Amino acid sequence: MTSEQVNRPEAALALDDSQRTGSGVHEKPGITSLAAYGLMAFPLAFVGLPIYLHAPDFYAVNFGQSLTTLGAVLLALRLFDAVQDPIIGSLSDRFHTRRKEVLALGALLLGAGFWMLFNPHMQSPLTWFAVSVLICTTGFSVVSINFQTLGGLWDTDRQDRTRVTASREAIGLVGLLVASIVPTVLVAYLPPLAAFRWLTIAYIPLLALCFWILIRWLKTARVREPHGVASNRGWRDLLKDRWRVLFFSLVFLNTFASAIPAVLVLFFIRDRLGAESYTGLFLLIYFLAGAASMALWTRLAKSFGKFRTWQFSMATAILTFCWAALLQQGDIVAYAFVCFLSGLALGAELALPPAILADHIDADHREQDASRLFSLMAFLSKSGLAIATGLALPLLGWFGYQPGQPLTPDLGIALSLTYAVLPCMFKLLALGGLLVFEKDLARLKSSV
Repeated sequence: MTSEQVNRPEAALALDDSQRTGSGVHEKPGITSLAAYGLMAFPLAFVGLPIYLHAPDFYAVNFGQSLTTLGAVLLALRLFDAVQDPIIGSLSDRFHTRRKEVLALGALLLGAGFWMLFNPHMQSPLTWFAVSVLICTTGFSVVSINFQTLGGLWDTDRQDRTRVTASREAIGLVGLLVASIVPTVLVAYLPPLAAFRWLTIAYIPLLALCFWILIRWLKTARVREPHGVASNRGWRDLLKDRWRVLFFSLVFLNTFASAIPAVLVLFFIRDRLGAESYTGLFLLIYFLAGAASMALWTRLAKSFGKFRTWQFSMATAILTFCWAALLQQGDIVAYAFVCFLSGLALGAELALPPAILADHIDADHREQDASRLFSLMAFLSKSGLAIATGLALPLLGWFGYQPGQPLTPDLGIALSLTYAVLPCMFKLLALGGLLVFEKDLARLKSSV
């Protein structure tokens, strides 16, 4: 064992790649293959903002639907969407030999649902809205779970798995950024109905092109597939393992902590900072920093290991939001730096946990359970966002906060504490758990 391995528990405690595979020969992904695989992240990331941000306003303004009713429908559908992820994961593992067909079905649902959403049936717009969102989000879940599973099963070495997830998430952030700009530009030049109709018309060929590129990549890439039938192991057996319990618990804590400021960011910018006109700039800085940081986190993970690098990113986020809690009216430049630093931390949070899970699947030969494990990450992410929404907004309401109304000094402090300090507390718990259980987690092979 080398001195470098002694100083890196991840390398010392995990099985060496060559010991696991015999030959130790893995595919070395180049820029072209990384792009061919990761490009599907662009249309997946693109649909989120139109569905959850623009669609309620589209139906309220153009079809006279109540925002309260639309919000209740969206909440119910988001809860259903989270619950169905483990089911989709189980079915995807069962039909892993037909993964191309499963991906095609998901892409078809995603494209059809998105087109339906902005080309509504005039006689029953609310029902059309609910059905469209259900079809769209179901297709999204099918594609995204299998898409992430393919990345986790790509036969690369442990260091290159970070490159795989980092490049995929960087492309996704670019898709999210484009989605935040394009609808606004279209609406500026076209009536809303025509603008979003053109958006859906443009999205369908984009989705089809990215899907075609992914399938072409799949024909040549070395993807580890399970041997034989899918695992009969139930969810209880799968999750009673100590490693997976620790890992997914920390993923949830970290995701939940990040979801709180995501829910409150628009309120904080408008009411605490008085900088609503700069919202687009702040989001641009945040997403660009996240995308640009992927190369940095990949290099750090190679030098220090994935778990240590994840700790660095959590510490960065905590220090950044401690600073954010001190900001007041007019602190625009300071908040721009907060967006930049928190965007850097976002890059690691998107890239590292999936790479760590891929390492575990390889080390423990869990290829038969890969889709279920990645679907659990999706479930935890969606659940964290839903719980953060259900906690943060009522908490501020309990303090007497009314969005858009002038803040008293006490309400300003309450908003800052909820937006910045509360997530720091949960992020500290996650960081503490990662420090305490680092050696246990670095043993990527499970106990059962």
